[in-house]
Amino acid sequence: MVTRARRSAPQGDKMLTEARTAMGWLREGASVPQQQTVRGFGKSRAKALKDIKAGLPMRPRAGMPRIKRKRDALPSLNYTRRGFRLRDGCLHLAGDIALTVVWSRDLPADPTSVRVYRDSLGHWYASFVVETAAEPLPSTGRAIGIDWGVRETATTTSDAHDLPHARHGRTAAAKLARYQKQTARRKPARGKAASKGYRAASRAAAKVHKKVARQRQDTARKWAKAIVRDFDQLAVEDFKPKFLAKSTMARKAADAAIGATRTALTEMARKHGRIVHLVHPAHTTMDCS
Repeated sequence: MVTRARRSAPQGDKMLTEARTAMGWLREGASVPQQQTVRGFGKSRAKALKDIKAGLPMRPRAGMPRIKRKRDALPSLNYTRRGFRLRDGCLHLAGDIALTVVWSRDLPADPTSVRVYRDSLGHWYASFVVETAAEPLPSTGRAIGIDWGVRETATTTSDAHDLPHARHGRTAAAKLARYQKQTARRKPARGKAASKGYRAASRAAAKVHKKVARQRQDTARKWAKAIVRDFDQLAVEDFKPKFLAKSTMARKAADAAIGATRTALTEMARKHGRIVHLVHPAHTTMDCS
């Protein structure tokens, strides 16, 4: 007879169970998203303590939750497989919540989890985690080198595949400045409720920001698709544009969206089975010129 040691429940789950027993308002919500929030915080805390013991500086980790003020944190709930189901095109969440979803695409497989969140404009989204397979493109036998910059977002060894600076942010700057001035004029006094005009101006400014971000993402994805369609191997400068935020080119570099473009290229190459070689950034600009 084989005996197995019973794993004790995490301390956070025990505290959540006790809190749900003691507080009626907490018991009204589903336990699954509450559990995932507690576990995510516990994972982030454990890694932070590990860094402290190792003498490493504290820094935010990708994918880990950051502590925000309540008024700055947007609603976000995570549901594992036992907390949701899909039926007749609707998303059913734990707690007898049924959502009608406007599908952007068909799911390639059964999802393992879903995150329901709200953006700065008040729009709600459902992001599913699914297992996907690569979609290889026909082989071309060609390779390309890509160098990141500010005058041109991407300079390549093929003149036909260079990515010029789209300047989406510069195009929207005048409209954004107008809404930001309205927000500054209508800002409520400390402790006072925001007026209808202030909320309208804030929403208009957020809408401009969202439009620019989507334009940058759309430009990056279309360019990345053209690159992976025409080339098998990509030699990409391993460039980290973070340091440009402290330079005189900060605004222009941010408008170039080098980080977002590089991410789109990497994801597109992984999706279509292309090979990406990361090249050390030293002397790449001089060599390419």
